[in-house]
Amino acid sequence: MKKLDKQLANAYYYTRIKHISIYLTIWFIVSFGVVAFADSLTGFSMNGMPFHYFMGAQGALIIFVALLFINAVVSDRVDRSFGIDEEANERLGSGKTLDH
Repeated sequence: MKKLDKQLANAYYYTRIKHISIYLTIWFIVSFGVVAFADSLTGFSMNGMPFHYFMGAQGALIIFVALLFINAVVSDRVDRSFGIDEEANERLGSGKTLDH
């Protein structure tokens, strides 16, 4: 793996922590926020079910899977912006050289 200087590594770390915190906050709101406000959400319906029931049964899982895909895409962009290229690291790890 490419060696990063300490300042760049810290910036990368804080960027990743910021994104993970955002994803966990969204997940918490979807999982527990809907349950906490279930009584006030009974007026809404989705797919013929009360909204709070839908979110508990299916919606939270759908959002969790969507967050996984979003995290993968954003992580790749962050890695590229900090000069961390997974494919290049794999080539170097297998003994091949990079042509620049």
